[in-house]
Amino acid sequence: MNAATKMLLALFALFVFFSPALPPDAAHAQQYPASYAAPTIGGFDVAQVRRLVAGTELNFTLYGTPGGIAIISIPGATSRLLLEEVDTGLYQGTYTIKTRDKIAANARVTVNLRLGNQVASMVLDEPLIAPAAKTAAQRKAEAAAGAAPRIDRFDVVPNQLVSGSDLHFTLHGTPGARASVRIAGAQGRIFLEETRSGIYEGIYTIKTVDRITPDSRTTAILRAGDHRARAVLGKSLLASGAQPGTRRVARSCANCGVVEAVNVIEVKGDGGYLGMIAGGVIGGLLGHQIGGGRGQTAATVVGAAGGAVAGREVEKRAKATKHYEVIVRLESGGTQVVSYPAVPGFKVGDKVRVENGTLVGNP
Repeated sequence: MNAATKMLLALFALFVFFSPALPPDAAHAQQYPASYAAPTIGGFDVAQVRRLVAGTELNFTLYGTPGGIAIISIPGATSRLLLEEVDTGLYQGTYTIKTRDKIAANARVTVNLRLGNQVASMVLDEPLIAPAAKTAAQRKAEAAAGAAPRIDRFDVVPNQLVSGSDLHFTLHGTPGARASVRIAGAQGRIFLEETRSGIYEGIYTIKTVDRITPDSRTTAILRAGDHRARAVLGKSLLASGAQPGTRRVARSCANCGVVEAVNVIEVKGDGGYLGMIAGGVIGGLLGHQIGGGRGQTAATVVGAAGGAVAGREVEKRAKATKHYEVIVRLESGGTQVVSYPAVPGFKVGDKVRVENGTLVGNP
């Protein structure tokens, strides 16, 4: 082995020695347990507008599993909308139409509610622009033709009108349709599920932001295709003998939780030509020391190829970066992952709150 070869080997050894090794606590990206229950959506609504022009605000409301991430996609819009969980299981957000947007009145607006690694999706079942009200003659003609659905009965089990109380609704009508309820003083619509043919049922849990009174106008809507029927509840929402607002259920914090894990995520860099050249040269010189004649030539080629691969891997390690993922177990039972470019100031067991994509202490 000549002096030049010894010198190159020494340089390569120094290069490897000073390259950062993988930390012992490096981990793969967090995987959510498959046992987490899938999220559900109990209502998805938009406040219909008159025109879809720049500056118009589209206000969306979603009821669903608390502690999730709700994102709305609007065809023709230049960006998506992230809804904020303003109360437990109540998500709201406003999209302001931009001059570059090309949104149609019948745009297929979709919402995704993600909890862990599971997603529930729903398509808005009404246009963004409010339809013109039908005349009495039009409604009568539809009913005579059998096109409009029919509501036979609309009822509620009254309760105390305080946050955390449940209102149980039941609707009897045309089977195979879609039923929903609007309550004055509450945002959006609540969907009713067809539990039996022509019988629709659903529960609304009163939120702390609601302003529901015993005589709040409560309307049921039954949709079948482009036709709908309406019925107004003819009784009080307040249970007999109960007093509205006599107690308040403590408001839960949908974005509060406890740090469950802090993972270090290592991302390898891209090995460039420098590592390949250095490794190839050294590998080729080492291969050249083996055998003679054609065997020596073959060994030189193999050594150069292997050295190039090794050199590229070494350079990848040298350029590797890492970030930290904090896994938070939310009070609602879900989880949320928050990433940090440097060591976060949280440890397992810390009580935290998720705000605007980062964590703050929650003593």
